[in-house]
Amino acid sequence: MMEQSLVLVKPDAVERNIIGKILSIYEDRGLNILKMKKMRVSRELAEKHYEEHKGRDYYDSLINYITRSDLVALVLEGEDAISRIRKINGSNNPDKAEEGTIRKLYALSTTLNSVHASDSPVSAEREIGLWFD
Repeated sequence: MMEQSLVLVKPDAVERNIIGKILSIYEDRGLNILKMKKMRVSRELAEKHYEEHKGRDYYDSLINYITRSDLVALVLEGEDAISRIRKINGSNNPDKAEEGTIRKLYALSTTLNSVHASDSPVSAEREIGLWFD
């Protein structure tokens, strides 16, 4: 089934100039970029995006990280895109991520993990609506 997912190339990856390397991994695996923009995220958008984490001890550092510099937001499309992208990204913890995944290759830590992807069709619809109106 053709699906769409929001993907964020997070500030740590943008700061290290590895946007193209990350995008090529998705494209090489048959996913299509439908929409893409480089932007600096407002605190308001970051808080809406991460609202389910509000109240947790890491919430403020998450908001500060995602708003600290530019990121790239994109919508990817493909067969079973959500599960495929999550597999391509790998575990949030780069030490536990499978070889060849984006996070094994590029994440600096569990917090500075280079990419975000929607985790379900409901999340994808909500996130795409937030990031691309």
